Amino acid sequence: MIGITKGVLCATLLLVSAFLYAGNEDVSSRAPSPVAAFSLTDQYGNPYGLEQLKGQWSLLVLGFTSCPDVCPMTLLRLEAIRAQLGMRMMPDKIPKIVFIAVDRDRDESVLAAYLAHFHPDYVGITGDDNELTSLVDSIGGLYRIEKRFPGDNAYNVRHSAGVAVVNPKGEWVATLNPPFHSHRSSEFLVQVIRDGNAKQQARLEQHSEQYDDQHREL
Repeated sequence: MIGITKGVLCATLLLVSAFLYAGNEDVSSRAPSPVAAFSLTDQYGNPYGLEQLKGQWSLLVLGFTSCPDVCPMTLLRLEAIRAQLGMRMMPDKIPKIVFIAVDRDRDESVLAAYLAHFHPDYVGITGDDNELTSLVDSIGGLYRIEKRFPGDNAYNVRHSAGVAVVNPKGEWVATLNPPFHSHRSSEFLVQVIRDGNAKQQARLEQHSEQYDDQHREL
């Protein structure tokens, strides 16, 4: 009976994984699209919006603090990816992790302590459901709070598993998907960041040349 129960449980987990990850590859690039403006707070109660997201590369991951396994494992694997990146770039160039905590009612008061278990530099943000939804929609994610009745505190939370790669301009440019292989994902991120930085540098040089040409004419 125990063997059958374990078999059913494994089959169920496989079906859930297939539902979450169907059609996805480990990594995928996309045409840049702007992350929606949003107004949330970080784990210390400080305002956090699109402006705080800009200026550096970021990895945005959805989750909730009472998640028993998938969210902790994702954060641990992202840290393994960051460790790989640390051998390829300077520490201040490594993308920061932004944990979007979608279950505000249970996440807000424990978010700082939760993230401290993984890395002191991780950023956690949460807040109003409309603001969360706007942000999550703009990076191709989704989540659902499955409260069955008012006052239900034992509810489940479902959310997409992809990690959005956001450039310093606040644009979603790529996605990492499970199982988050550290070597393959880090190699992909190095290329995405190099390409993005090269394009930005080319734009800056073009603008500089145009500025010089205009002033020569004057």
